[in-house]
Amino acid sequence: METTVTAWTEEELMALPKDGYKRELIEGELIMSPAGFDHEWIGMRLSARMTFFAEQHRLGVVCGSSLGCWMANEDLLCPDVSFISRTRLASTRLAPRKFFRGSPDLVVEIMSPFDTVGKVRKKMEDYFTSGARLAWVLNPPERSVLVYRTPEADRLLRVTDTLDGEDVLPGFRLPLAELFAELSFE
Repeated sequence: METTVTAWTEEELMALPKDGYKRELIEGELIMSPAGFDHEWIGMRLSARMTFFAEQHRLGVVCGSSLGCWMANEDLLCPDVSFISRTRLASTRLAPRKFFRGSPDLVVEIMSPFDTVGKVRKKMEDYFTSGARLAWVLNPPERSVLVYRTPEADRLLRVTDTLDGEDVLPGFRLPLAELFAELSFE
């Protein structure tokens, strides 16, 4: 069975409906990936903490899951959370209505039930080939995080450990127990 690969223009991708679905372009195929509640809630909590820290220390910009990033292989990926350093932003001409060229400095992917080890590995290869310096892959059901400094996982963090921005988001630290805390209104 043959698969038809469509060449999408940036304008066509930008014109897709804003219907709450995250879309990525992988090997010419448009992939829709809606997020579940835990996925989105954890991503927003992490994004809020990173944004407050990055702005307070004037380190750069944190973006959410709608940021489209053109990879070196022309795939368009949308990390769940990302950080782009001010140094990198200062040396990049940004087109405000265009997708970002390259990978953010720090990429966060949150595993969903549809993700496979192969899909994550491919994304990590794409991100690091395109300029990522650090990546976190969060696994909410297991309350763990894989940390990447290259396309291969560097270490596994458990709920008793702390996320560390290392030299990419220096000084940022967040205990995983806080990130993965159960929703409570008490």
